[in-house]
Amino acid sequence: MVVSQDRPAGMRPGRRQGLAVRARTALDALEHLIGGLGTALLALLATLWLALAAAACLLGVGFVLLPSALHAVRAVADRERGRLSRWGPEIVGPAPPDGLRAMLGDRAVRHEVRWMVTHALLGLFLGLVGATLPLSAAHDVTFPLYWSALPESGSTSSVGWWTVHDWPGAVAVSGIGVALVGVIVLCAPALARLQAWPGRRLLSPDPGTDLVLRVAELTATRAAALDAHVTELRRVERALHDGTQNRIVAVTVLLGAARRALARDPEEAAAVLDRAQDAAEQALTELRAVVRSILPPVLADRSLPDALTALAAGCPVPCRVDADMPARCPAAVEATAYFAVAEALTNIARHSGASEARVAVRVAGGLLHVEVRDDGHGGADEHGGTGLTGIRRRVEAHDGTLELASPPGGPTTLKVTLPCGS
Repeated sequence: MVVSQDRPAGMRPGRRQGLAVRARTALDALEHLIGGLGTALLALLATLWLALAAAACLLGVGFVLLPSALHAVRAVADRERGRLSRWGPEIVGPAPPDGLRAMLGDRAVRHEVRWMVTHALLGLFLGLVGATLPLSAAHDVTFPLYWSALPESGSTSSVGWWTVHDWPGAVAVSGIGVALVGVIVLCAPALARLQAWPGRRLLSPDPGTDLVLRVAELTATRAAALDAHVTELRRVERALHDGTQNRIVAVTVLLGAARRALARDPEEAAAVLDRAQDAAEQALTELRAVVRSILPPVLADRSLPDALTALAAGCPVPCRVDADMPARCPAAVEATAYFAVAEALTNIARHSGASEARVAVRVAGGLLHVEVRDDGHGGADEHGGTGLTGIRRRVEAHDGTLELASPPGGPTTLKVTLPCGS
């Protein structure tokens, strides 16, 4: 193998990519520090309120203020849990205790108070450092552009330990700004981790809490799956009782009438038989529709994209299907996805006023992603009797998730994610 000895001018691509990664990491860390500054200010206010309530307890009136102070502690702690969950592993908050005695005896509340005091001091300091370092760096790096327009008392660097009188001094201040940029790139991630460390340590749930929450979630999804199953059985029973059964009863009645009329009036009997045949065909059509609603044959025989294409072709609103599924998913998962799309397209046709819709299906990372979007007037409500609750129950029964975005004025986007193990 021959290796070229000629190196291209400039920085190597690998080094450029490494610097870009470090720069993005530093920017993320600064954003984290500034976000921590916000919760630190809230923690400082909550600390002062808790200290005031504790001091008032010596006068006997603090026991009225103490519950509100502890509720403020929990609110600030939950806000920090949400912030930390966006930057790393999710932190689940504990269940709120009932009553002042339970609050004072709750281990999680004591941890939250310790975190709040620590974050009000350390988190506030680190947040201020994270907020001022970029401003100081920007001030010094651009200092040669405007230093001559400043009054002599204001011609100083961000560190403020000398006054600039000439261009060499202005360039030196710019060098300090470049050094501050280097300090940000090197130190900001460590500062962000230090700021988050008390929250990760004190606000995380006790061992076993995740298992308890998982059991509770599985219990809820199992109950939802049973409810969805019962609802589906009732729908099938109602469809058979109100439609197919009535048609078959009509066929029986018409056949009896034709039998009685056969001897006295053959022409009338033939007409009654024609009506009976029509009723039997209608009953058969309704029965096929009920069977297709349980599991469409095209879904069982071919694939989910083909079934969704057939579903979109029958939608009154023009609908386009984009599918990226290199392999089949489990039948139960595909049936749930089909049901979700069918219900969503029904809602679009009935309620949205949309002119077009789009269905996107793809498999990535062992998950089946389904997105239904329309350009209607929006305002879809999960509790408005539009079938979205049924979709959520079916999806959650498979440990999936459902997200609905439907602002007034549109558009409406329904996203379903289902584990498919592929």
